[in-house]
Amino acid sequence: SSGINAEWPLRPGGAYHSISKISYTGYNVVGLDWTVDPNIARDYVHIAVQGNLDPCALYAPKEDLIEMTTKMVQQFGVRNYIANLGHGIYPDMDPESVAVFCDTVHKVSEDIMKKGDPFSQLYT
Repeated sequence: SSGINAEWPLRPGGAYHSISKISYTGYNVVGLDWTVDPNIARDYVHIAVQGNLDPCALYAPKEDLIEMTTKMVQQFGVRNYIANLGHGIYPDMDPESVAVFCDTVHKVSEDIMKKGDPFSQLYT
């Protein structure tokens, strides 16, 4: 178990300027769309975060999707993080692209955990 209770994620669409205050509202996860910089989120959110790849990335060529997903996971780290799309999935998405996204999240997360998450001391 990750220790993250994502039963009540808060998706503050349009209120990202207040994410620091939002992280103290009693929710245990803040859902982020693709417009939120992961570095800013990690600096100001004091609970778990969920997100935030632009769902349109799933239309990209496989190599580009792997690159974007890798960057996202590396920026967020693995502690108190739920990798997800920054909004939702479109009905015409190629299931293979969804598989590439999921497989890349798992691979990059495993690599980070093997090396030791450099952010782990910050998000306990």
